[in-house]
Amino acid sequence: MKSILFNALKDPGHSRRLDVVLDLARSFESHLTLLTAMPYEMAGSNDPYGAAFAAMVPVWREEVRKLREETERDLANEDVPWEWVDQTGPVALALLKSSSLVDLVVVGEREPRAGGEAPSFTAGELALTADCPILVLPDECDRMDLERPVLIAWDGSAEASHALRAALPFLKRASSIYLATIVSKDRAKKDKFDLPAVGGADYLSRHGIRSEMVEIERSGDGTAEAIRNAAAVRDAGLIVMGAYGRTRLSEWVFGGVTRSMLSDVRIPLLLKH
Repeated sequence: MKSILFNALKDPGHSRRLDVVLDLARSFESHLTLLTAMPYEMAGSNDPYGAAFAAMVPVWREEVRKLREETERDLANEDVPWEWVDQTGPVALALLKSSSLVDLVVVGEREPRAGGEAPSFTAGELALTADCPILVLPDECDRMDLERPVLIAWDGSAEASHALRAALPFLKRASSIYLATIVSKDRAKKDKFDLPAVGGADYLSRHGIRSEMVEIERSGDGTAEAIRNAAAVRDAGLIVMGAYGRTRLSEWVFGGVTRSMLSDVRIPLLLKH
């Protein structure tokens, strides 16, 4: 994992996310690209004549300038190769355009274009469209211990398989790996899988990675909560899962579990469609 793309965003969690990304870049000896996007779409729908947009452009530019200066000061003494990229337009589109030749995109859990609300449309859209995995960091995350256990949400689908494969750089460093399959209370109604959990375990073993297959009972609060609880019980430092969704006209619609996981990110979450 030699190239990391990071969404530089002026919000309370920026400095913590930057610390995490710098640790990742050092650990994997990666080049770091910091991208900031000026979101012109925020004004368009309520500003048909462009007056409000024109008034906000200098404000946004000043915010970006200050963020860049602050970030450059923070990076001055860091032993990580980096570059800064300014873009204009929707954040998700700007990151997607810059993700073609990167190995990982890192974003926060909050939606950068909607006043910090969750779930993040940007994170979900990137997970469904980018060729590389998306790492979503919780607001309060200030470091990632790569040796902590990793929980992989496994349902045998192509999406889960893609996520597992994309997570290999992280899995090779984890102290333990759990392939967690969520099952219903009535085992007779157990979900049907395209690939059993042993398929994922066999794939990891060929890479010299040992894993443990576990079945987690779906709680009354749903699959996403069962995954979060299973990860917390095992002291996981990362959750890996496939991202699900479909297109409706030009709008991305996230699957229920994907949306639920993005609505409450407690542990760093690695997504891949």
